[in-house]
Amino acid sequence: MTTILDAPRKLSFLLAGLLPAIALAQTPGAGLKAVEQRASATTHFDTLGKPASRFTLELRNGQKASLPFADKRDFDEARKGFIAEPTYTRIMADAGHVAWDMGSYGWLLSGKDFETIHPSLQRQAVLNMAYGLYEVLPGRIYQVRGYDLANISFIKGDTGWIIFDPLTAKETARAALEFINEKLGKRPVVGVVYSHSHGDHFGGVRGVVEEADVASGKVVVIAPERFLEAAIAENVFAGNAMSRRLQWQYSMLLPRDPHGHVDQAIGKNIAIGNVGLIAPNRIVSKDFEEITLDGVKMVFQNTPDTEAPVEMNTYFPQFKAFWAAENISGTVHNIYTIRGAAVRNAHNWQKHINAALYQFGGEAEVMFASHSWPRWGNDRIQEVMRAQRDAYANLNNQTLHHANRGVTINEIHNVYEVPKSLQQQWSVRSYHGDVQNNVRGVVNRFLGHFDGNPTNLIPLSPKDSAPLYVEMMGGSAKIITKGNALIAQGKYLHATEILNKLAFAEPRNQEARRLLADAFEQLGYQAESTSVRNNFLQGAFELRHGQPGGAAPRSTGPDTIRAMSTEQWLDFLGISMDPKRADGLRFTINLMTPDNGEKFVVEMSNATLTTIKGFQAPKPDLTVTVNRADLNRVMMGVASFDDLIAAGKARFDGDRTGFDQLRAILVAFTPDFEIMPGTAPKTPAKAPKPFEIVVFDDHD
Repeated sequence: MTTILDAPRKLSFLLAGLLPAIALAQTPGAGLKAVEQRASATTHFDTLGKPASRFTLELRNGQKASLPFADKRDFDEARKGFIAEPTYTRIMADAGHVAWDMGSYGWLLSGKDFETIHPSLQRQAVLNMAYGLYEVLPGRIYQVRGYDLANISFIKGDTGWIIFDPLTAKETARAALEFINEKLGKRPVVGVVYSHSHGDHFGGVRGVVEEADVASGKVVVIAPERFLEAAIAENVFAGNAMSRRLQWQYSMLLPRDPHGHVDQAIGKNIAIGNVGLIAPNRIVSKDFEEITLDGVKMVFQNTPDTEAPVEMNTYFPQFKAFWAAENISGTVHNIYTIRGAAVRNAHNWQKHINAALYQFGGEAEVMFASHSWPRWGNDRIQEVMRAQRDAYANLNNQTLHHANRGVTINEIHNVYEVPKSLQQQWSVRSYHGDVQNNVRGVVNRFLGHFDGNPTNLIPLSPKDSAPLYVEMMGGSAKIITKGNALIAQGKYLHATEILNKLAFAEPRNQEARRLLADAFEQLGYQAESTSVRNNFLQGAFELRHGQPGGAAPRSTGPDTIRAMSTEQWLDFLGISMDPKRADGLRFTINLMTPDNGEKFVVEMSNATLTTIKGFQAPKPDLTVTVNRADLNRVMMGVASFDDLIAAGKARFDGDRTGFDQLRAILVAFTPDFEIMPGTAPKTPAKAPKPFEIVVFDDHD
């Protein structure tokens, strides 16, 4: 680990000049040096970029006047319990690259009011600058914040640490453990809790425990029921598409700059390091289940189908402390996450928050979570829990109210209104989720994407419909003229409506693309939600320059592959094969993995590959016998079946023609496809090796 910024300890920075209403509010407590680096309120990192327009400035001024900036309790809570900060701001990955760089956001502490950032979002971005070790409950509960997208929490047991959510990467989790041991005394890790199935809550586990200690039972790893299934399966089948779209939702490849990436709402960004997974050895299966570990009594509350497919809150009755996992944080979360994922259940989400409120909220004196900052005092805890409960309930109920009166998925975001009382509470502002996308997600969950209009039942693809629109609008020159006029009036959404058609009709029309980028950029500056801001700014950049360089984080690794079931891998092969090249192929393969006693039938028919577990075809074309431990090497792309056969670790009995035909038609997905026309990279991304599965786990 190396130092890039001076970090004088316990130094607070005033936000003078940030916003008049919060001029005296302090940063959360970390001593990051407030430096400019390349960030500037006036200089754009992109020579084609534009400053905030007068319309964007007017919107900002209206938000500054209407939002409750006088309420500084979040700042008090975010810096409460600060113990120490590290002397470094960079954490290096074992591979040699930078895994984490908190110092790259130091410009947020300059005290400037950045005109290209929504004022409410800038407030959240400053709150997320907490960096270092914090005491949540004296002598018992601690957090290291600012080391990754999530917080890593440490519960002090009789003899060691119980760690809640060990971050995304081995390197950041290891650094956090080393730091708390340095400051509070070295203690062994006796337990790890995975609160849910998203990668930033388990991926760093190998930085804090050894797998052998988990296997022996020396370390207890606790997770909710179906954790492994959800952790592996949630984003496998559409993982490549999600990986590409995540680059837009998180804009992780754009510069960290007032005109680019500023925050991720629930943390600064995602660490890029070694992502691991150690299978849990204790599963929580009941709705409420009590476990005592190292003298610490924990009551786990299973909350499936909320922020994640499987998730659990935890109450510590000895400490009157409530762990809210990612069900309650300092923002309204995603019901529909724009990188793509199954739509979440807002109704179920509010029900589980309500159950926690009535089960634990009556006596809790501290509430902490895997993101954001803790809340102290029973009144404050109940206030936040009720606001979060009501925000999700209102999203669900009001949306369905309008849907039952005929409002469609293409109208609901222009009809739904957040109740004024919720608008005035910082804990339920839409920093991570976006209310307009969330309400459309609710409609989609209950009614699907179709709005009932037959015109939209079989819509043309944009590349087919766009030329018709351009022709009917009188050609590109008229659209450019009208687009310029709409932008000059601040009607950016209207401008995108017509310029988008021109961009798809004429992908090489640089003037059209750059004008559309200008409109996208202003919409990004105006957005309070990081997902919306990032999406528009990434779109602007790619329209101007094509896809940015750099590697987006992935979760592919040996642990992921080992945890993936053989059936999941076979199912993914069915997705990976080119169906057009499969026409006319027909074969049946029996697969046996003796070391775990599994057997499968893999069948190709009607240009479709299907798999069934627990059966063997009576007359297969080919029987493949290989231990699952050796199959892992094929799945990871480090060995071929032929390599295993030559080494005596696999056997093929029968006609392998169908197998070779399947291997020949597999397509390796890469996360670099075009989203906007004309933005394909000049050098395509390197494709995975044959049979390799690339998985990107959810972080939102």
